[in-house]
Amino acid sequence: MNTHLGRAAAAVAAASAITVSLSACGSTEAGARPGGSAKGDAVKVGLLLPESQTARYEKFDKPLIEKEVAKFTRGKGEVVYANAKQDAATQSSQVDAMIDKKVNVLIIDAVDAKAIAGAVKKAKDKGIPVIAYDRLAEGPIDAYTSFDNEDVGKVQGKALLEALGEKAKDGQIVMMNGSVTDPNAKLFKSGVHSVLDGKVNIGKEYDTVDWKPENANTNMAAALSALGKGKIIGVYSANDGMAGGIITALKAAGVSTLPPVTGQDAELAGVQRIVAGEQFMTVYKRYAPEAAAAAEMAVALATGEKIDGIINQIVSSPTTKDVPSVLVPGVALTRSNVRSTVIDDGVYTVDEICTDKLKAACEEIGLR
Repeated sequence: MNTHLGRAAAAVAAASAITVSLSACGSTEAGARPGGSAKGDAVKVGLLLPESQTARYEKFDKPLIEKEVAKFTRGKGEVVYANAKQDAATQSSQVDAMIDKKVNVLIIDAVDAKAIAGAVKKAKDKGIPVIAYDRLAEGPIDAYTSFDNEDVGKVQGKALLEALGEKAKDGQIVMMNGSVTDPNAKLFKSGVHSVLDGKVNIGKEYDTVDWKPENANTNMAAALSALGKGKIIGVYSANDGMAGGIITALKAAGVSTLPPVTGQDAELAGVQRIVAGEQFMTVYKRYAPEAAAAAEMAVALATGEKIDGIINQIVSSPTTKDVPSVLVPGVALTRSNVRSTVIDDGVYTVDEICTDKLKAACEEIGLR
């Protein structure tokens, strides 16, 4: 990945301060750009999200983007939404539908970054700017916003090493990477390997089809059978959904003391497993800055404004070089900082996390 214009420390400040560059957009008419141009605040944003198995998309991304589009268009903008339910062909058809609905700009979180390229080109040919959201879609995209995904892998790897301590080479670890159709998974994998290689013994490593927890569960059962349950001292899981499947497999195999398991996305179930001591960590990604960046860039591109003042990185995909981007860093969430992350940020309440079953564990870490 090509990156310029600063690194992760600048990303949050740049993304969370996204309020300035569109101050003139509401009173600006776009001129004669084809297809996607909108006049003033009358912006129609097409939003395509990839699936609903991961809680974040419906709970956070969609409402946050809707809120930010409304803010940047003085309440006059419209978000037209569709979810692909993890089907790449469906998502390509949804792009066609968005073109028919005459959206002015598209925000696409691709199910399959490569497969979506043709649909992206089709939208561009109609004059509709396309923003790749969360995953770096191929094709002629105009902008990209996501997290610093290689850094996410590094955060996960460092946390796992911290949990293993001096026993990092006393057994085997299992690596459960994400789906090969997701370019982010490749970056997570690169980042975590840069931290773990040479410092742990990797017994088994898997690329998990479609990020499905049941596939991670099957892979973990196979790893337990191959390596022996007493030999596995840690598990790298690329996200929380898979971590749940992994932990279920460990329990089913009769592992009484669970090894440290990583995660990502700070899903409620993942945070609850962390509180309970079943999952060691997750990467908490502040979705608000990412959503704000996508919304601001969408409104700017739809109305013919420049986005130079919004971006903090330049990245390249396999098909498109020098894509203007906003990248946001992630935070390691463990039992020690549940309150200062997802609770203080208003993502979850103490009552949501601390069910009756977790009451004692919550009190142990100061959540009351």
